[in-house]
Amino acid sequence: MNKLFSFLLLTLGLCGGLIQPTSAQFGPPGGGPPGGGFGGGDNRRKQEFTGVTEDALKGNAKISGLLIDSLTNKPVEFATVALISTQTNKPIDGTTSDAKGQFTLAKLAPGDYRLQYSFIGYKNQDSKPFTIQKGTDLKMGAVTLMPDVRTLSEVVVSGQAAMIEEKVDRLVFNADKDLTSKGGDASDVLKRVPMLSVDLDGNVSLRGSQNIRVLINNKPSTIVAANVADALKQLPADMIKSVEVITSPSAKYDAEGAAGIINIITKKNTLHGLTLNVDAGVGIRGSNLGMNGSYRQGKLGITLGGFGRAMYNRASSSLDQTTLLGSQLLRTSQQGTAFDKPVFGQYTFGFDYDLAKNQSLSANVRFGTRNFIQEQNQLTSSFAGDSLLRMTNRDVDRRDLSNSVDMNLDYVRTFKPQQEWSISTQYSRTGLTNNFYADLLTNTGELTGRQRNLNNNTNGELTFQTDYQTPIRKNQLLEFGGKAIMRQVDSRYQYQVGIGSGGLVFDPTNPSGSLAYSQNIGAGYVSYTYVTPSKYSFKVGTRYEHTGISATANEGINLNIPSYSNLVPSLNVSKSLKGGTTVKAGYNRRIQRPGLQQLNPNPNAANPQMIMVGNPTLKPELTDNVELSLSSTIKKTYLNASLFGRLTENAITQIRLPSDTLAGGIITTFQNIGVQRTMGANVFFNTNLTPKWSINGGLDGYYVYMQGITAGADGKSMTISNTGVSIGGRLMSQLQLNKGWSAQVFSFFRGPNPQLQGTTGSFYLYSLGVRKDLANKRGSIGLAGENFLTNGVIMRTNLNSPLLSQTNITHLYNANVKVTFSYRIGKMTFEEPRRKARSVSNDDVKGDGGGDNGGGQQPAAPAGVRPR
Repeated sequence: MNKLFSFLLLTLGLCGGLIQPTSAQFGPPGGGPPGGGFGGGDNRRKQEFTGVTEDALKGNAKISGLLIDSLTNKPVEFATVALISTQTNKPIDGTTSDAKGQFTLAKLAPGDYRLQYSFIGYKNQDSKPFTIQKGTDLKMGAVTLMPDVRTLSEVVVSGQAAMIEEKVDRLVFNADKDLTSKGGDASDVLKRVPMLSVDLDGNVSLRGSQNIRVLINNKPSTIVAANVADALKQLPADMIKSVEVITSPSAKYDAEGAAGIINIITKKNTLHGLTLNVDAGVGIRGSNLGMNGSYRQGKLGITLGGFGRAMYNRASSSLDQTTLLGSQLLRTSQQGTAFDKPVFGQYTFGFDYDLAKNQSLSANVRFGTRNFIQEQNQLTSSFAGDSLLRMTNRDVDRRDLSNSVDMNLDYVRTFKPQQEWSISTQYSRTGLTNNFYADLLTNTGELTGRQRNLNNNTNGELTFQTDYQTPIRKNQLLEFGGKAIMRQVDSRYQYQVGIGSGGLVFDPTNPSGSLAYSQNIGAGYVSYTYVTPSKYSFKVGTRYEHTGISATANEGINLNIPSYSNLVPSLNVSKSLKGGTTVKAGYNRRIQRPGLQQLNPNPNAANPQMIMVGNPTLKPELTDNVELSLSSTIKKTYLNASLFGRLTENAITQIRLPSDTLAGGIITTFQNIGVQRTMGANVFFNTNLTPKWSINGGLDGYYVYMQGITAGADGKSMTISNTGVSIGGRLMSQLQLNKGWSAQVFSFFRGPNPQLQGTTGSFYLYSLGVRKDLANKRGSIGLAGENFLTNGVIMRTNLNSPLLSQTNITHLYNANVKVTFSYRIGKMTFEEPRRKARSVSNDDVKGDGGGDNGGGQQPAAPAGVRPR
């Protein structure tokens, strides 16, 4: 701990010594000013890289002017002004406008020139050609810039709808343009995002891997670390502004998330005064109600919000499995039904305050709650050969409950565009309860016994982070920072049994236990970006992380998990070609630490045929990623194609073994025994058939080789492997109609997903929605349906190994029709954009979904499919 805080203080000291205003601004492709910061009263010239050589000819001529917004008549600050030779059509010099929109170019040589004005969110604009002589002082006057969705730093690929954007280091899906996910949750939004796949249980994968890190507004949360699928259900779709998919993170990001990072950006109110938003929805599978208010006056902004969603769903399943117990072959069949009644809620409070013209302070508190109740019935028959060994009937009441809180405080000081220093702190804590209560019945419904599993978990996290970035000359950027994370995971569990309706006592065959797991991480990084005049962009960096772990089981048994250190490099290169074509290549190394559910030693036997137990001695896995992509705009159609590869060693893999009882169950656990090699490709497009009609979609696929170790028929360990191909695709179309009407159709499919010991089944979904905007666009009312033409979705999972085989068929009755309503009231006058706040971003813990294609996720329990 002392070493971690010493490291952090050293980094803070370095930042304090290096924070001196400079006279250059860096403007790499895909980036603009980091949030409208000011120069702290420094009126010295602010420059941005425009491809100008340092040895440009100099003289004593001068050009000056003022940039203003054509709609608001307010100054446009930090816009790029490039001086271009009309003879060579190449930039000769350049600058940026100051906080008052004014710009000046001095020491210019005589010649024939034109000026080009550009800035994020505005159309490029060229001046008329002009000639300057020795000593000329040319006044350009007020120059108006027209707002536009197309910018130099990003390619907007969806025309009017702006559904998908591709930036230099990420893909952005603008969720507020989506009609059919309204009234749903975050998982409904992620289903529509290119390169992502969301299965029927809500587990998210990126390019076929669940080894991802999900952030909310660049912040982590302990509830996300515990269970990504459940965390997404707490976040309403109506509050999501956009989803960022980062497949090749730079050294600035935590090294966690082998396949990449998903950053969910929520809507932030920039309206001046007092406003209130109400969102409601009613459907045959769920209902929701949300209210969000904000007050913004002068330097202060306050937000307060609440959201609740109640869902109801049912499923049926059948299971047929064979296990080898010693020399005896056991066959088991099970029929199950389930009725789910989950309730999710989220409450938020936040404020931001401008301490000075170039300093801001922000704080947020988020409280989330989950109350997942599932009623199951399991009718199981076990056979040895043709002889019936036993028949059981179980009524199970499963309760997964959680309460989480995230609190953060962030400070940002901006010296000038692209030069800033930030300090971020965050405390996050989640309490989880995973209990089940089972009644053991005869075929006639007589109670013969009872079983109860109690499992209480807490996951706490405290983070300190500081970051500093500064431009170097006109075309280089230096970033560095440090971070300390202190985590504490605690789990306690016990089993109780009873005969008939009598009292419950501790189960001697399933002893109680506990886990205390402490993890401390110290990290530092440095990243350097260089942009050449020929439009090559290089971003190279490295990150060092040291992880110390102490863990004890059952109140005193030391698990002796060694500490480890990792150096993770990253490299991203891009080249802008003619005609709006961009080529990008990237390499990075990522770490995947085990998550709470993978560590939890509690043997969850809610369904005795499918028992899940974690492994507290898991080590992290390392993945090397490479990526090559090409994007281009051809007339009204945008195309993007990419190739990628992943190599994972020491992979955290799900392993399934037969239980040592005559029940014939299968135990699923996790081990560091896997190797994975994945190669794949994805392509997506967007085209505007008319100014009001757009279509976008894509295909993705990958080939994976998996290798691991399991027990053989003779009881000895043996190496097993599997290969497979998975293909998926989506298609979406939006149509803007007259008088505020709009419509959208969406479809998605995912083929079978290979695992180390089998495959999970294919699935699909489709939706159709219409919406009518109310007067002055203060609100809207909509109608949407999902899978409404069929009686749900059927998914088949097959598992095979020398000791077991299993076929599990799940029928999820997920047809849904819903009505949505939203309305906004209050004073609504726009104010100038506020500076962007920094925040903690812990992208480093593996979720509980199994983590890879080799291990895959645990197959859905026959009597319990998670609701969508």
